[in-house]
Amino acid sequence: PLIIMASSISLSATIAAARSTARLASRSSTYAATLAVRHLTGGAGPAKVSVDHYASGWKIDDIADWSKHGKYHIQTFNKISDKGLKQFPDDLYEIKPSEWDAFNAHAILLRSHKLQESEVDVSVRAIARCGAGTNNVPVARMTEVGIPVFNTPGANANAVKELILCGMLLGSRRVVDGINHMKELGEKGQARERVEKDKAMFGGRELKGKTLAVVGLGHIGASTARDSAALGMDIVGYDPGLSIESALKLPREITLVDSIASAVANADYISLNIPYIKGTPDEGGTHGIIGKDVISHLKSDAVILNFARGELVDSDAMKGFLDSGDGRYVCDFPDDIVWDHENAILLPHLGASTEEAEDQAAAMAANTIRDYIETGTIKNSVNFPETSLPDRPENAIRMTVVNKNVPGMLAHITEAFAKAELNIIQQVNHSRGDVAYNVLDIDPTSDGGEGVCLKDLQRELTMLEGVLSSRILFGTPGAGYARNIDGQYFI
Repeated sequence: PLIIMASSISLSATIAAARSTARLASRSSTYAATLAVRHLTGGAGPAKVSVDHYASGWKIDDIADWSKHGKYHIQTFNKISDKGLKQFPDDLYEIKPSEWDAFNAHAILLRSHKLQESEVDVSVRAIARCGAGTNNVPVARMTEVGIPVFNTPGANANAVKELILCGMLLGSRRVVDGINHMKELGEKGQARERVEKDKAMFGGRELKGKTLAVVGLGHIGASTARDSAALGMDIVGYDPGLSIESALKLPREITLVDSIASAVANADYISLNIPYIKGTPDEGGTHGIIGKDVISHLKSDAVILNFARGELVDSDAMKGFLDSGDGRYVCDFPDDIVWDHENAILLPHLGASTEEAEDQAAAMAANTIRDYIETGTIKNSVNFPETSLPDRPENAIRMTVVNKNVPGMLAHITEAFAKAELNIIQQVNHSRGDVAYNVLDIDPTSDGGEGVCLKDLQRELTMLEGVLSSRILFGTPGAGYARNIDGQYFI
């Protein structure tokens, strides 16, 4: 049997210090030493493994009330689907709303809440958004401090795709104008006598045989292309970063082109499905990417469907297009310029607002968090390298190290294990941009069955120049997470 114990915690100071805006800076002294102990069987006998927990850097008087070991703590912002939250087993996880006043979350789960750095406590080791976009999370800053940010690509793809198909119909048949007209006639009691005569005011066209340009062929774009082809439309697609996974979902009849201008040139409908990246196209961003240049290639009666991000479209250029012909703009976001234009239809960001999409996104985010917290696996991260891991060998201890992606770091890390006379059974090292992620499975057993104290090793690893954090995925849930914050050791 496995035995888990923890010593008592003794602290002094005030909780007010920890609840300042600069939480990271406020926890500056060593006050506690909690020991998480677990017994292994291996070699010639059992080996005792000890790990620190709330032992350095904390300055909170009532830490004993909220540092109880035994469960991972997940802090939620916004209302998260119950079906998604049920992915967290009750015996391992405790779910807390944003109003939770104890700042000891191990992970954050959110939807549209604009996350502030001050809301990300020292104990947080992962953030997941229930949705594809992460503009409401300070991703760059989280990368700097070594915290992975996850999203849920594809979870809302069907919901958004269905609304895009609806948008094509709205842009083709003046359905909204017809509905409003019937309400006006109804108020006057004239609906029955005028309906046949007035319907000519709202004529339109069919989708079959028309050309749809899909700009961006990810989960949503590929799904839109496939179902539009099934409606009898001709499909033109553009995506310079088309993945094999998405390519396999495309209709066989699609024509792929090498620029947005080429895609939209002869299209009757244009669906925008690209991510928003700050900066102009010249700066490598996508802000205003649908501007005068692209719009000049449109057919005069083209229908533009924007269910991606409002900022992708230059509103002034779009207004000029709508003023000059019979084109339409259907957008799922606010627009201060064309909001009242007769040829524009604006929706209140309904793309992913279905019960099914919210359930799927929450479940995917929860499972992503679980994979990372429990095994170290990284999937669907927007700032950390994708990392699929083998199972941890029996009686091995898994440690992870997050560091700046600079030369020589891996050598320093493995040297620390060698110095501690610990055998590395298997290891994985992946990098992405400025961050590197290391996973090492070690054998803690010894011929004499002596205990293995990982406290000193973890401190040495974490305080190496360039290391941001380390974790020991073993023993007490939530224990064994250490941060290097400006040369200060927090665990």
